Amino acid sequence: MLKLGIAGVCGRMGRRIYELASQDKDFEITFALEKKGIPEIGKELGRVKISSNPDGIFLVDVFVDFTTPEATEANLDYVAKYKKAAVIGTTGLSDNQLKKVEEVSRVVPIVFSPNMSVGVNVMFKFLPQIAQGLGPDYSIEIVEAHHRAKRDAPSGTAKRFAQILAQAVNKDIPIHAIRLGDIVGDHTIIFCGNSERIEIKHQAHSRDLFVLGALKAAKWVFGKPVGLYSMQDVLK
Repeated sequence: MLKLGIAGVCGRMGRRIYELASQDKDFEITFALEKKGIPEIGKELGRVKISSNPDGIFLVDVFVDFTTPEATEANLDYVAKYKKAAVIGTTGLSDNQLKKVEEVSRVVPIVFSPNMSVGVNVMFKFLPQIAQGLGPDYSIEIVEAHHRAKRDAPSGTAKRFAQILAQAVNKDIPIHAIRLGDIVGDHTIIFCGNSERIEIKHQAHSRDLFVLGALKAAKWVFGKPVGLYSMQDVLK
């Protein structure tokens, strides 16, 4: 049974990771982390107490973090200290924070992806082929929409789409970000020529698809050699 630690366990993603992992016989949740000062600290969640002390990472086999850039950056110190595998889905990391992820991946295995969805990762793989097939006469733009509480804009997923498409066609790809209501996550890639338009769209109906991807990654990364991995590696 894999011992799992969850960061931000009282947040939207963290709580759902806890709930679905609790239903999976392959996991035992041994650590639940939250930021200092919230009223849930010290309360029981299943068989564990919610803690604000990252030293509890020593109790886990794999640590899953979908929190904030600042929290993830701090948690990485303890992941490295105790040499624990990690799955990181936090978006909006700065260049220095991304560099830290890379540095810690030289000590432990880390799966890091802006989006853990199987469908999105299939799109990561095949969109460059579509762009190259259509050729330079087609313009490409990206529209992404998320709930109003999402802090980063554009989303990490949209940035990744733009990055891989830019590499494929050798030009920058514009991104348009929308923050409205309770939208879980929509991403539309638009290819437009003079006489036709192609739109490829991914809509997340529930956060569960990200959670299930993260749990798949947690099972995969445990026992892997030190290194930085993506969901592409997990899905292989």
